Parts: sequence; structure tokens; C-alpha cells
Amino acid sequence: MSTAGSTEPASAPVVAERHPRALEPATLVITALLAILGGVIGLHLVTTLGISPNTSVIGALVAMLVGRIGFAGLSRFRDTHRQNLAQTSISAATFAAANSLLTPIAVPFAFGRTDLVWPMLLGAAIGLIIDGWILYRAFGSSFLPADAAWPPGVAAAETIKAGDRGGRQALILIIGTVVGVGGSLAGMSMSAAGVAFIGNIAALALFGVGLLINQYAPGLLHLDLTELYIPHGVMIGAGLVALIQAAMAIFRRSVAAPAGNTLSDAGPGPSLQPTVDAKQLRRTFGTGYLLYLGGALVLATTTALWSHLSVPAIIGWALFAAFAAIVHELIVGLAAMHAGWFPAFAVTLIFLVVGLLVGMPAVPLVLLVGYCAATGPAFADMGYDLKAGWILRRTSRPYLAYEIDGRRQQLISAMIGFGVAIGMVLVLWRGYFHSGQLPPVSQVYADTIRSGLGRPDVLRNLLLAAVPGAVIQLVGGPKRQLGILLATGLLISTPNAGWMVLAALVIRLVWGRIRGADGEKEISVFGAGLIAGDSLFSIGRIFGGK
Repeated sequence: MSTAGSTEPASAPVVAERHPRALEPATLVITALLAILGGVIGLHLVTTLGISPNTSVIGALVAMLVGRIGFAGLSRFRDTHRQNLAQTSISAATFAAANSLLTPIAVPFAFGRTDLVWPMLLGAAIGLIIDGWILYRAFGSSFLPADAAWPPGVAAAETIKAGDRGGRQALILIIGTVVGVGGSLAGMSMSAAGVAFIGNIAALALFGVGLLINQYAPGLLHLDLTELYIPHGVMIGAGLVALIQAAMAIFRRSVAAPAGNTLSDAGPGPSLQPTVDAKQLRRTFGTGYLLYLGGALVLATTTALWSHLSVPAIIGWALFAAFAAIVHELIVGLAAMHAGWFPAFAVTLIFLVVGLLVGMPAVPLVLLVGYCAATGPAFADMGYDLKAGWILRRTSRPYLAYEIDGRRQQLISAMIGFGVAIGMVLVLWRGYFHSGQLPPVSQVYADTIRSGLGRPDVLRNLLLAAVPGAVIQLVGGPKRQLGILLATGLLISTPNAGWMVLAALVIRLVWGRIRGADGEKEISVFGAGLIAGDSLFSIGRIFGGK
């Protein structure tokens, strides 16, 4: 393949090279095996620790090791694009099994309606597949640009690049990984520091502030913000403004490609040709809503929802469930794009609270929450994976054809991961649930539905807190998503993560001033190492028995 540094004469024809195929026999076997590993990791950690680690780096490392095997065609995995397919599959399976499948079906089980588990699994699987498809179709637009932060995607790409090239970048990555493991062992949130070295500085500063407010408000102000639903109100206000901003991007007549989003087919300079235009973006989200509506109607039919609601009420429920699903994925996706963290639990809880406030019956609310929870994680994870692929492919020529082909192959690898995850949850959920191993957030959803709000001040708090959230989101604009990131920080209770974020931002600014452009690159690779180290530590808990 020709690169930006090619010495070919200008008149030489550019020969298109096909991206490695996801369905090549050797690639298919490796990605399927890695998907099984990812599913095991996801299911174990979400039921024991309540977390889902990013396994992309693990998949990349395994693919690198496989590439060192000189028989059965496995040496092909020295190719960085095949490694990208491998990390896409394992990552997709991890988040799909843990967040998009097991967590939703645990809600009716925890509520005492085991008869709803199988229909909920069908609905969650439908939501999962739609979720990934929408991100695939929207990635590369001005709304979800390829040159946005997507920090875990950068971490995966830098790991693959360092393994391929070696040298100084590999050394920095190794140092960062060692520091990440050591810091995580000491109880520090190294992934928080890692994303601060990579993501948008303004957005992450608000994220850090939100984390600190959440940590210190109970002690200093004697207020439990979560108990008062203040963070949820901030997210509602920011989310409403974000939806308006998203609608403006979707229905804008023309969408210019962000700088760096695409590369010209023949040379190293930037091109104004977008990979996703306004018409495609509108079609994607319009079709996505209709697909979610269809999934909601399938869920209503298989659960005999008419025994709890009238036909007009079922139609209203399905329309709202589809709206909640697509809004949930958008808010989760925007937070993931800028901060590398996504508040899926908190945003689902918002729709749960709204359902309680409008008096939705318990069973329809259980199904709404499960369906909503199924969307978002796969959307965010697909963004991470496509970001990694974009970084690895951006020097390819002709760029556009190779990039689009690469994304298509990543989608196939992700769907392989989704399929493996669905099969694993289908077989294993009974063993987990009947032994009392439920995702903690699912138990929270079920308990909240069972007990109700019980307090008249909740609606007032939500409305009051929504005002500053909306104002901050409006001031920050759609490119920074300050309100969404502040609310995300307010909703996450990770000790000292705020200090880690702000300290990392200071180090990043100082190092960048000292080293210039080289410093920004070095700090990004170091941040990737921190994220990799934190992920390795989380996965290591499986073998440590914790």
C-alpha cells in the first residue's frame, strides 16, 4: 500500500488494496476465540465487581503474539489491521455480554419476574445490534467525528502501533502500562488519568470538577447529591440541550468534515470530503428510531404487555421506549467520545425516574428499563474500535475506499463478537442468576421500581438542577459537551478520580509546553499505557480471585 511518504511519481496510478477480510478462516477463528474470552471476562467482572473493563488492548496483545507464530497462516496477524479486527471482536463481546445483555435481563429476574427474562433477552439482543449499527453508520460525521477524542480507541491504536514499530513510542507505552498497573494496585484510578492525557481538555476539566463535587459534597456540604437526584437533573438539562444540538447537526443541510476526519485519496493533505454527510446522518437516525420502535413492539408482543396496558397505551409505551433507547445511546456515546467514560447506569436511571413520575405500571417500567439499558455501551465501544481503526488506516492510499472497507470489516468482527456474547448469555445466565450473581446495577433498578420514589421533592430537584446543566451545555457547545461531562462526573463515585483527571491535565499542559508537538504525542502514548495498565489490572482480578 502506498503511504503519505511515498516516492511514486504523481502520474503513477494508485492501486487500491483491499482491507483484510474479517471472514478469512484464520481471522474468523481467532476473533471468535477472542470473543469468547471477552465474554467470559465481561460476565465475570460485571457480576462480581460491577464493572466492564476495556479488553481492546488485551485483544491487540493476543493478536500480536499470534502473529509471531509461523505456521497455519497465523503470521498474517503481524498485520496491524488484522490486530484491529481482533481487538474489535473481543471488545464488542465484552461490553455486549456484560452491559447490553446480562444487565438488562437481570432486571426482571431481580424484580421476581423470571418469566420475562427470555423475552427481555430477545429485546436486548435486538437493541444491541441496532446500537452498534447506528454508530457504524454515523461515525465520521460532524456529530460523531473520527478526529474526536474516543480515548480507549486511541489507547488500542497506540498499543498496536507501538508493537508494530517498537522504538521510543513502544518504550513510553510500556512505561505507561507499568505505571498504570502499579497505580491501580495502589487503589488509584489510572484510567481516569489516562483519558485526561488523551481527551478534550475543556470537557475533561468539567468532568474532573464533577467527580470532585460528587466526592466532597457529602462531607463539606452534608448533602448526598445522588440521594437528592441533583446529578440526574443536571444530566436531564444537559441532555435536552445536547439533543437539540444533535438535531441541528442531523438536520443541517450540509455537514462539513472536521479537520482530520478524512484524508485525500492521492496525497498527504486533508480533504473536505466527508465520510458521512447530512443526508446519511438523517437517514441513519431516522431508520434507527424505526428499528428501535420495531424492537419495542416485539418486546411488547412477546411479554403480552396488553395484559398490563391498553392498546393505545402500548403504542405510547413503544414510542417512548424507542425514544429512550436512542436518547440513551446518544448521551452515553457523547460522554464516551469526549471522556472515555460513559454513565450508562445513571442515564437509564433517569428514564426509570421519569417512568415513576408519570405513573407507569411496574412491569412495563421493568421492560422499559431493560430495553433502555441494552443500548449505549455497544454504541460507545464501537466508537472506540472505529477510532482505533481510523488511526491505523489514516495513512493508507487511496484513503477513502480503504477506510470505508476497513470500517465494514470491523462491523463484521463486532457482529461476530455480538453473536458470541448472545450465545454465551443464552447458555450461562441461569447459572449466574440462580447462584445470586447479578450485576449490582440491575438490583438497584429493580429495587427502585419496587419501592418507587416516595418523595414529592424529586421532581422539583430534577427541574432545578436541569437549569445549570442546560446552561453549561449550551455555553460549551456541541463540540465540547461540557454539561454532559459535568453530569457524568457528578454521577460517578470513584474515589480521587477527580484529582487524577485534573493532575493529568496539568501535567499534559506543562509537558506540551516544554516539548511542543512531540510532547503532546508522547503524553498521548503514555495515557494509552495507563489505560492499558488499568485494564490489565482489572482483568487480572479474575485470576486473583477478587
